[in-house]
Amino acid sequence: MISKLSLEDRDTVQQIWSLQHMAYPLEAERIGFLEIPPLQDTFDMIRLCGETFFGYVNEEGDIIGAIAIEPEQKQVTISRMMVHPGHFRKGIAGILIQHVLESYKEAPKFVVSTGTLNTPAVNLYEKFGFVKDHVFEVAPGVELTEFHLNL
Repeated sequence: MISKLSLEDRDTVQQIWSLQHMAYPLEAERIGFLEIPPLQDTFDMIRLCGETFFGYVNEEGDIIGAIAIEPEQKQVTISRMMVHPGHFRKGIAGILIQHVLESYKEAPKFVVSTGTLNTPAVNLYEKFGFVKDHVFEVAPGVELTEFHLNL
């Protein structure tokens, strides 16, 4: 089930932090950059980030997938996407993306960035119609690709 997550709830923030620290090391390894920003986040950084989070919550109430967005007038930026490693390849990330696209269908554009070498994420975004816009280097030898989806 998809739910909007409250960053006012300490347990929710703790679950997001824990999920982030389980999921993002795998991306960091794929792209060869262990200092990716989500791994530097503290509990308070997440609590105060101002992003809107939606979670894929299982029957036990555990957040096993989450997406964070930054909605603005001219675009919605997907700022975080994470799935518990024990639940990879079950379609959870796709369900979360679909939820955001449907919830913000009035948005003229969606933007997301991921490590250029993060093939599973690149394939997922392209599956939803996102198109590569540009590539930029964030550290020596480490590239991110920004994708756009115009509606």
